[in-house]
Amino acid sequence: MKPKNHHYTYQKTLAASEKINWRVEDIIGGDKRLDFTKPFMPESLARVEPLTFLSPVERLTLNHIRGNTYLCIFGLVEEFILPFVLDHARPQLNGDDYRVRAFLQFASEEAKHIHLFKRFREEFEQGFGTPCAVIGPPEEIARAILSHQPLAVALTILHIEWMSQSHYLDSIKDDRELDPQFKSLLKHHWMEEAQHAKLDTLMVETLADGMNRREVESAVEEYIEIGGFLDAGLKQQVAFDLESLTRATGRQLSAGERDNFTEVQQQANRWSYLGSGMTHPNFLATLETLSPTAKERVEQLARAFC
Repeated sequence: MKPKNHHYTYQKTLAASEKINWRVEDIIGGDKRLDFTKPFMPESLARVEPLTFLSPVERLTLNHIRGNTYLCIFGLVEEFILPFVLDHARPQLNGDDYRVRAFLQFASEEAKHIHLFKRFREEFEQGFGTPCAVIGPPEEIARAILSHQPLAVALTILHIEWMSQSHYLDSIKDDRELDPQFKSLLKHHWMEEAQHAKLDTLMVETLADGMNRREVESAVEEYIEIGGFLDAGLKQQVAFDLESLTRATGRQLSAGERDNFTEVQQQANRWSYLGSGMTHPNFLATLETLSPTAKERVEQLARAFC
């Protein structure tokens, strides 16, 4: 394994995390309501504008559906991240105190995010008016992902953490058209995930330490398999989102419109949840330290998702 290309430490990451700490009750509920007259998601992630057969109101409705899906999928992945982080911390509870505290803080924040996303879904359902299905159940998805070797799972988590950083900084932070309440939820999530990405990097390095090239590349192949599993789920989610749009608007699309919807939204999901993580410079930098060959393999595959 090549030398690390960062200066992350458990002590510094823990200190940063403790400064950021917020409560679910402070950012959702009461007078902090979603504004359904404004979009929730940036166009670069939602990609509703190419669907010109939809009216502006219908495209806004789809944007809201996409926003609900976005946070629900984050809630879903937190369900496998939480037990994995706890399992990683448990064997070394008598080791580096900063390490133990950092990972326990990580786990606590992931549990808080799960709570936040559940509260969001309650608020969304009250304001949106019709049900929106999301893939699951979370425990079955978690079971499938956690059946893979630890380094493959850790790489998947690292992908997700850097993906969330890219989404907020590149597409959400400076978009003034978005609903302020939804944007606030994304901002608070991003703030803590920034520290998680550093801890995930350290976790990947620990798991890869002592592994030979073949073992590392095998783990990367399993990471790619997990990506394929998630891609299949995201395709199903597009079908759910179309059903949600039909329920909300009462409009039945033609066969051609449905095909166009599916094509555009599948690629939107592939970029949002797969391509943006696979191509993140920090994720690729970590892969480079593990195996330049594995990094090249991921870069080649990422082209299909961009």
